[in-house]
Amino acid sequence: MAVEINLVKKLAKLMVTANKGDHFHQLGLAFTTMETGVCEMVLPYSDRLVGNPETGVVHGGAITALLDTCCGMAAGSVLEGLGLTPTMDLRIDYMGAAEPGVDIHARADIYRSSQSVIFARARAYHQGQEDRPIAHCVANFIRLDPEVIKNISDSFMPFLEGVEADL
Repeated sequence: MAVEINLVKKLAKLMVTANKGDHFHQLGLAFTTMETGVCEMVLPYSDRLVGNPETGVVHGGAITALLDTCCGMAAGSVLEGLGLTPTMDLRIDYMGAAEPGVDIHARADIYRSSQSVIFARARAYHQGQEDRPIAHCVANFIRLDPEVIKNISDSFMPFLEGVEADL
């Protein structure tokens, strides 16, 4: 049985609010939807994320971080306890440049979960343009030993007590 989704939502919210100097803050990443096996996020457009100043297009590294994070949180939502899932493999196909000045959305879905590996796919797109992806990825995440997940879960719980599960 998967972890209670409200705990995953609390962890997601904590991740984007706790450390003002981390990559979540630098990129402006935000979670919008969290369900068992599904995660949706947004990467707000920022001039700081532009890879080519002449075109204003967001750097591919920011899109990679968005997709990896989105897939990783979706993978974490299918664990038996609250925990993390290290990225084992990530492949991204860039299918078109992001539109300058427009936020980038992502949706990740878990399509298989074995005893040792969790398999995800995701796409990055502009809102309302899900059929025209900017990038598509497939990713594999390591399912840690249940005792390790229990220890991680126990260590996270005190930090989640005051966090609202509203995404």
